[in-house]
Amino acid sequence: MKKKQEEILENREIEIRLLIEAIYLKYGYDFRNYSQAHVRRRILNRFKLSGLTSISEMIHRVLTDDEFVEKILMDLSITVTEMFRDPSFYKALRQSVLPVLRTYPFVKIWHAGCASGEEVYSMAIMLKEEGLLHKTQIYATDFNPIIIRHAKKAEYPVSRIKEFTVGYQKAGGRSSFSDYYKADEESARLIDPLRKNIVFAHHNLVTDSVFAEVNLIVCRNVLIYFNRELQDKVIGLFMESLSGGGFLCLGSKENLQFSSHFSAFEPVVEQERIYIKKYSS
Repeated sequence: MKKKQEEILENREIEIRLLIEAIYLKYGYDFRNYSQAHVRRRILNRFKLSGLTSISEMIHRVLTDDEFVEKILMDLSITVTEMFRDPSFYKALRQSVLPVLRTYPFVKIWHAGCASGEEVYSMAIMLKEEGLLHKTQIYATDFNPIIIRHAKKAEYPVSRIKEFTVGYQKAGGRSSFSDYYKADEESARLIDPLRKNIVFAHHNLVTDSVFAEVNLIVCRNVLIYFNRELQDKVIGLFMESLSGGGFLCLGSKENLQFSSHFSAFEPVVEQERIYIKKYSS
């Protein structure tokens, strides 16, 4: 009985790998080096919701049904985010990074893996309050075009406004959060001045190359979904994208300690995972 159960689990793992391979070969989305636990959990949840009888049936659906693929892409996308997530991080940015950026004639920022945009707009609000937004270009990218379309709208359920307001206040907001949105009974839309310096674009950290040369990269709580090999590859991509003296911001559970590119950076606020790229000698 135990041997039979082990065989069933082994076959399921093979089917999941074949499903991920089919998505890559058919659509070009590469999840092969994502955390296997993350991929397995999301695939099995979609399998349960699909009403299909096997993962092999899911593979057939992937090859023939674009709408089904979109659901899987949403499942595998990293969408856990909120405005001013981890307020202490934004306080550290205000104190240790933005004073440096203020000395530049023009600033370029890359939000990699921007999801539905909440953290991008948080940055825009902070830049506005620090008098930097007018001379800043923010690039916000994600591999999922559906999420990008949502992020561009800058529209969120009004039920989340209280949560966003608390985060803004804890992050050291200098105004009233209500100044930055217009709301009706169902949704709140961020004001246009916050959006005009943001360019949303498709970029896949797994398969694409350098996006642009920038002064600051924010990629928080994305690398934790990648295996060690892919994490190192993406850190290398960030290193190539940053100008000398540029800043890299990672999530609270991410660091550069095990990266082959560790020596290229120095910590600025280590507790908040903010690093600076060293100038080339």
